[in-house]
Amino acid sequence: MNSAMTSVLGLIVTLGLLITIHEFGHFWVARKLGVKVLRFSVGFGKPIWSKRMGRDDTEFALAAIPLGGYVRMLDEREGEVAPSDLDRAFNRKPVSTRIAVVIAGPAANFLFAVVAYTVMFMWGVSGLKPIIGDVPEGSPAAAGGIRSGDLVVSVDQHPVRTWNETAIALLDNSLGEGRAMIGVQDEDGIRRDGELDLSQLGDALEQGRILEALGLTPWNPPLEPVIDELIDGGAGEAAGLMPGDRILTADGQNMSDWSQWAAYVRARPGQAIQVEISRDGAVSDLNLVPERMDEDAESVGRIGAYVRVPADFTARTRVLVRYGPLGAFIEAIDRTWEMSLFTLKMLGRMVIGKASLEHLSGPITIAQFAGQSVTVGLAAFLSFLALISISLGVLNLLPVPVLDGGHLLYYLIEAVKGSPLSEAIQAAGQRVGLAVLLMLMGVAFFNDITRLLSS
Repeated sequence: MNSAMTSVLGLIVTLGLLITIHEFGHFWVARKLGVKVLRFSVGFGKPIWSKRMGRDDTEFALAAIPLGGYVRMLDEREGEVAPSDLDRAFNRKPVSTRIAVVIAGPAANFLFAVVAYTVMFMWGVSGLKPIIGDVPEGSPAAAGGIRSGDLVVSVDQHPVRTWNETAIALLDNSLGEGRAMIGVQDEDGIRRDGELDLSQLGDALEQGRILEALGLTPWNPPLEPVIDELIDGGAGEAAGLMPGDRILTADGQNMSDWSQWAAYVRARPGQAIQVEISRDGAVSDLNLVPERMDEDAESVGRIGAYVRVPADFTARTRVLVRYGPLGAFIEAIDRTWEMSLFTLKMLGRMVIGKASLEHLSGPITIAQFAGQSVTVGLAAFLSFLALISISLGVLNLLPVPVLDGGHLLYYLIEAVKGSPLSEAIQAAGQRVGLAVLLMLMGVAFFNDITRLLSS
């Protein structure tokens, strides 16, 4: 299956599942609290499929525009209601009931995230061990006493086991007080703490380069420059390279490890390289011309060769994080809370102008990440689903009319003042909220197209 088809299917599954879960939250609580539901729709616009079922003859529908959904409840403000059904009309229910129905949608998204993270942690999450590589002089890591070879074990007393967990913890701190205590363990097993200054990250935070800006780079164990596999038809095969060949020199320069060799090739797209190799104890010379490839707006050289990895390499560099059911559930609640707060903080920074609106993403970006996560594995896809579900939950709770948070704001005001806001005020709020929502969607689509064209 090609990447485009995988992305499309990933988007359909992601949006279809999470929208259904969100609307089911509204539907289930409404039914439990005695509200009659007329329609349960996944998508907007004209239905492409519908079926009536249940004791209330509720219409379940799939609509043409799959960017949302809704639950239509019996309401006197939307049409005449039979006298026998008046007690089941949404507008006749006490404000506490209406608040519960509104909150139920985002709550379902948060609950799904907890379930997804629980399954993910029980399944097991593979990641790079947070072993520090080179620490640049003058970097926050160097100033904090962090040294090459240190293993990161905690951020602000919170245990971390992978680079991903380390990045999430530091990113969350960078949106708060701007400092973090990082616990490390050196190669002799001695533990110590260092303080990182996160206040001057600036553009690095905007560009998602927080670890690099702090001077925290992953440790890359040196690999011998020995070829393991070659891509059929690649420049390496065309030059006569074979699996098992050891690269000795390139244009007379000694090649001590694979990263040095790879960097040499990348820097010479389309240029001839005189390569000295060792094969079965014999030394010979080859003329190699790396293929020119475009990558991130620059040309790099590629020869289509893979390095031979020692059997113990994975054990030295990667870790599998796995929990039992209870531990996974506790970690899932913690991760859902952390990501919810991070999403809220990031939105707050956008509102006050401290973060760019370029961070907003639309369906194209979601589709790309969905496709990538599907190909990586179950744990990655569950993590992606949980993150998008949390984002939907947080966004829907924003106090913007037309969103659940806007309705919640109206009902809270009603609970305080003892009567609902006038229909004129609510209608004006709906218009403003719709305008804000359309603007944000426009920005998200624009960002998607810009990223697509730049890549």
